[in-house]
Amino acid sequence: MNHSVLNHIMRLPEGHSKGLYKGKKYGVTKEIFNNGKSFKVYAEVLGGTDFISLNYYITKENEILKPCEMPEKKVIDFLQHLRLITEENQTL
Repeated sequence: MNHSVLNHIMRLPEGHSKGLYKGKKYGVTKEIFNNGKSFKVYAEVLGGTDFISLNYYITKENEILKPCEMPEKKVIDFLQHLRLITEENQTL
């Protein structure tokens, strides 16, 4: 698996945050399991129906991206293009 996927997951803060994707605001939750070897990311557009859901596993041999009931391409695009909203840019 491409390490850039893991890099994008790692830049998300643990717990709840907000971000912009394709001009819409999303609530994003990241959970970390197995001493940092497994991640769950769930994001939902605020005021809409779109969502992103994935699990990511790091094993001795591999890194595995497991999208939940959606194409892998959609998950990767979201991770690559999500712009986190911080206190400084809250006015966007």
